[in-house]
Amino acid sequence: MIFSTQVLTFIITFVIALITGPILIPLLTRLKFGQTVRDDGPSTHFKKMGTPTIGGLIFLIPVILVSLIYAQFDQKIIPLIIAVFGFGVVGFIDDFIKVVKKRKDGLYPKQKTFGLLLVAAVFSFYVAYLSDIGIDIDMPFIGTVNSLWFFILFTVVLLYASTNAVNITDGLDGLAGGVTLIVMVFFTVYAMTRGEWDYIKVFSACVAGGCLGFLAFNMHPAKVFMGDTGSLALGGAVGAIAIMLKIPFILFLVGVIYVGETLSVIIQVASFKIRGKRVFKMAPIHHHFELSGWKETKVVKIFYLTTALCCFAALIILGVRFI
Repeated sequence: MIFSTQVLTFIITFVIALITGPILIPLLTRLKFGQTVRDDGPSTHFKKMGTPTIGGLIFLIPVILVSLIYAQFDQKIIPLIIAVFGFGVVGFIDDFIKVVKKRKDGLYPKQKTFGLLLVAAVFSFYVAYLSDIGIDIDMPFIGTVNSLWFFILFTVVLLYASTNAVNITDGLDGLAGGVTLIVMVFFTVYAMTRGEWDYIKVFSACVAGGCLGFLAFNMHPAKVFMGDTGSLALGGAVGAIAIMLKIPFILFLVGVIYVGETLSVIIQVASFKIRGKRVFKMAPIHHHFELSGWKETKVVKIFYLTTALCCFAALIILGVRFI
């Protein structure tokens, strides 16, 4: 049987992630790289205290490795590697400070923001100046915008938003990894519609395979958490792929969970500052559902289903034919 490139890369990253997990998790445990849990969070989460974090390396390592090998044949994949690796490094530094220096928030907000914006700027400048991908962006109700500085500004803002959105989503066992797995399958399928996007379908399949392998250790009850190392890297992958496919606004649909989680935090903070009252029992909204009586596994399953339905709807909107 001859496997297509995307299926082969998916299988390879999946297998490497499965091999990496049993090696990395005991190491993180010995180093006492344990997760801290919010004091005001659901009581069911207190038992997660001390679970190894920085587990995002389980999928980040195979994704980077396989992508670098593929880059020998198609260098257009390099910007995607830059995004995932760069944001992963920022996340690793943040996690390292949390577990080693016992600083609850890791990097200070200004430091973290600077790191994310720097990686986003490097990605946008590379795409604009060192690739032939193009800088045109399709804007709803406006049309195509072809401006260098608009492209750079738009790209930096989108990547900053996507990394933070996935980071906020990462709060339940298997949630961020599973949602992103589904989104990556969507990207893979859509990239298959055009030959010039072969490198994107390969990269998306790599990330999907890595996520599936990671979920073997992160599904409830989680043996390891991805930490900011993983969530920022995945957020970078989501944003960067959307930009290079030139469908950034489809993220509002396929990334509905990311958007909903982020909006719940914004609404909660704004409401408390303006009205002195909270809209949700707790933000992000996945905790609101938990405190409303939903089991953690139920929240995750519903969010998976929502993402899958939205991704299917997006494929139809984009004109993908299934027959």
